[in-house]
Amino acid sequence: MSYLVKGVKCCSPVNQMHKVTGTLFKAHVLKNILGINEQQLKISRTSSQLSSEKANTYNYVIVGAGSAGCVLANRLTEDPLSTVLLLEAGPKDTFLGSKRLMWKIHMPAALTYNLCDEKYNWYYHTTSQKHMDNRIMYWPRGRVWGGSSSLNAMVYVRGHAEDYNQWSRKGAIGWDYEHCLPYFKKAQTHELGPDQYRGGNGPLYVSRGKTNHPLHHAFLEATQQAGYPFTDDMNGYQQEGFGWMDMTVHQGQRWSTASAYLHPAISRPNLSVAEKTLVTKILFQGTKSIGVEYVKNGQRKKAFASKEVILSGGAINSPQLLMLSGIGNADDLKKLGIPVVCHLPGVGQNLQDHLEVYVQQKCTKPITLYNAQKPVNMVRIGLEWLWKFTGEGATAHLESGGFIRSEPGVPHPDIQFHFLPSQVIDHGRVASTMEAYQVHVGPMRSMSVGWLKLKSTDPNDHPIIEPNYMSTERDIWEFRQCVKLTREIFAQKAFEKFRGPEIQPGNHVQSDKEIDAFIRQKADSAYHPSCTCKMGQPSDSTAVVDPQTKVIGVENLRVVDASIMPSVVSGNLNAPTIMIAEKAADIIKGLPSLQEKNVPVYKPKTLETQR
Repeated sequence: MSYLVKGVKCCSPVNQMHKVTGTLFKAHVLKNILGINEQQLKISRTSSQLSSEKANTYNYVIVGAGSAGCVLANRLTEDPLSTVLLLEAGPKDTFLGSKRLMWKIHMPAALTYNLCDEKYNWYYHTTSQKHMDNRIMYWPRGRVWGGSSSLNAMVYVRGHAEDYNQWSRKGAIGWDYEHCLPYFKKAQTHELGPDQYRGGNGPLYVSRGKTNHPLHHAFLEATQQAGYPFTDDMNGYQQEGFGWMDMTVHQGQRWSTASAYLHPAISRPNLSVAEKTLVTKILFQGTKSIGVEYVKNGQRKKAFASKEVILSGGAINSPQLLMLSGIGNADDLKKLGIPVVCHLPGVGQNLQDHLEVYVQQKCTKPITLYNAQKPVNMVRIGLEWLWKFTGEGATAHLESGGFIRSEPGVPHPDIQFHFLPSQVIDHGRVASTMEAYQVHVGPMRSMSVGWLKLKSTDPNDHPIIEPNYMSTERDIWEFRQCVKLTREIFAQKAFEKFRGPEIQPGNHVQSDKEIDAFIRQKADSAYHPSCTCKMGQPSDSTAVVDPQTKVIGVENLRVVDASIMPSVVSGNLNAPTIMIAEKAADIIKGLPSLQEKNVPVYKPKTLETQR
């Protein structure tokens, strides 16, 4: 300021007037120019932002290319005018377009490899379980194209008709058996051909085991000697009994939802797929979902949905993303400083899972898979599979199993068995040590219910997982029954020529107290987390989505995966999750639901006996 005053003093009044006028004029012109430039810059920025948004706008943004997400991506892009962006946190399930080069995923017998590391696996762990000797339980979940259908044991089980009728009674109207069965069939091509229960024209190929292993035959014979029926299709008329398991294996390869649904659709111009992309937040305008924020290659980006955002991350990731985005219990969100979009206290609650235990018997003949697991034999098996997709590498070996009722009065099976002609230790993370066979057995409708909550606002932090296992007396009693009923089957004449000493629990474990202690020490997750975004009526304060799969209290947002199950089904979860996505796809398209009335379902002649 002092410099300007001095300058003015040195000038004559005329010069001063000219200079001041000139300065004012220049300033005025400059201001106008700057104003125009600023305005142009704003317009340019807005225009650039709009064109960027337009380039990143799709009709649907699907989060998670897993068991449900792959189905939705395929079905929604059947309409060429419908654009879809599918975002997956994990990598592709192929390398250089080859399944052989990703044999750890696609060779059925190699399934335990991906349970042992974090490459294609979220590798979750629960809290310390107070009713299970304070053990921390391991929960593998798929983080790859196909999700957990690229990691699981390929067992295709639908559950019981009554599971779905119960969903409907609990408020998931339109999800009873007669409305769900057609979607199981729509998804499926069964190698034995279509019938009243099986599909014959769907993308999901389902087959039976081909090994004809003598121990599978011994197991099925022993179950009949113990008084249980043989069922020729546990996914059909009669779940109750023992028989040959259906598997999602096709021509010797794992048939995940990526193989069945995503790869056939990948060339469609209206489908965009991004891998190694972590969605961190759902974007809202008020309570209307408009897109997602995600991180790819360290860069934060946005994608917009003109119609809907659909979460298919599964029973852990979907509620986690809802909470990170401000949908959940308002008190919990506020504690973490997350702005509340919608108070929905059911998010992350109602967590249900299946526990199972391995009852193991030493085998007196060298016919189990023990020899196959020796390095030289593994190389031979691997080379045969790589060459022809045949041999011992072409099956998951869980080829027989069954469902029974734990006691008289139980209306439909509540215990499940998988038989394996081998020994598994610690989820397959420890090598087998001897010739042995085993049954995986566990209750199907546990009374114990848990929850999950955010650990922090960092999307990379795994949530706190509290399954609350074995917290009821009924669960403890059912597991006791599992051990006793399995021992009874293994004691039958059919196993006489194979039966060595019991390895696990071991002959020293006999009393109820000893069996209970064994269960606490050895039971593990069967990898069936579900029900954390429960489907129900908007009037139900614990419901998260309505029967149309829409998130209650907000617009343009759905959840479609195992998290929306009102209660866990009596069996494995992959087939029901695929069914849910098939049915949801029709709902999203505005199509009337398929329905098959009066399809017969087996009921025991009397409930006065257990078998």
